[in-house]
Amino acid sequence: MTRTFEFVSPEWFWLLALVPVMIFWFWFSRRRQNAEWKMSALNTEDRSNNFWSLAKSFLWVLRIAALILIIVALARPRYVDQSTRVKTSKGIDIVMAIDVSASMLARDLTPNRLEALKEVAGRFINSRPNDRLGLVEYAGESYTKTPLTSDKTLVLTALKSIEYNTIIEGGTAIGMGLATAVNRLKESRAKSKVIILLTDGVNNSGFIDPRTASELAVEFGIKVYTIGLGSNGLALSPVGMRPNGQFQYGKVPVEIDEALLQEIAETTGGLYFRATNNSKLGEIYDEINKLEKTEVEEFKYQQYDEGYRPLILAALGLLFFEFLMRQTLFKSFI
Repeated sequence: MTRTFEFVSPEWFWLLALVPVMIFWFWFSRRRQNAEWKMSALNTEDRSNNFWSLAKSFLWVLRIAALILIIVALARPRYVDQSTRVKTSKGIDIVMAIDVSASMLARDLTPNRLEALKEVAGRFINSRPNDRLGLVEYAGESYTKTPLTSDKTLVLTALKSIEYNTIIEGGTAIGMGLATAVNRLKESRAKSKVIILLTDGVNNSGFIDPRTASELAVEFGIKVYTIGLGSNGLALSPVGMRPNGQFQYGKVPVEIDEALLQEIAETTGGLYFRATNNSKLGEIYDEINKLEKTEVEEFKYQQYDEGYRPLILAALGLLFFEFLMRQTLFKSFI
């Protein structure tokens, strides 16, 4: 809850311009009356004149103070207590299918394709607070890294732990990766179901044809966004293993089956993107983030604490006091 202060009708403050006019009028009339008293008193000392002057000034101060309070009250000062309640519709279920074959260690992105993807995907996960997300890894075969969950910490931890290993069979089984992702979403009751399929190669492994997997996605109402990752031309990629267990790198042509990825996207109602560098990859995920929005309703409740009443009472009190003084203590001098 936030508390703010405001004036509902600040235009009333223009009336404060009357205050200096009243002060000038009082000063001018007092000066003229003082001159008349000096002439009538024939330069004799008259203490009652001094008392009259002080009484007159005191009553004018009361009137001006009352006027200022009334003007401020007309501007309607008030405190506003505002609280907000957010209501979200059922979120989107999203599975990211990530290629973890050896070619993802290519260094045409910084520091390599896999690490660049993990950084961008992490930002994407953090930007989806109302959705459930899951992760699928695939190379020559595929498996579920994280099932659909709303626990973003769990998904981020699993994402950071993704790395190339020799446990998964080598190759690039796009059909297997897509089919596993579809399997994770087929029981979902979410209003929108999305797969983000990323690869840097061509389908050369697995026993499920990518087109068959895309037809399964259509059957279960799943939209697939496909991303081809890798620069154009040659890329510094793993070409062998050194005796010490480290990869040996060499220039390798970048081969991405863009026609297949575009066909999968079009068949399922998604889009195909090509990421040739880190910034382009980030832009693609930002674009997908904009395309797949979760509806959020925000309700604002406001409570007003009006402040004009005490000001009106104070002004009436000053005017009553001025009237009382005028009719009693200062009556014989005014």
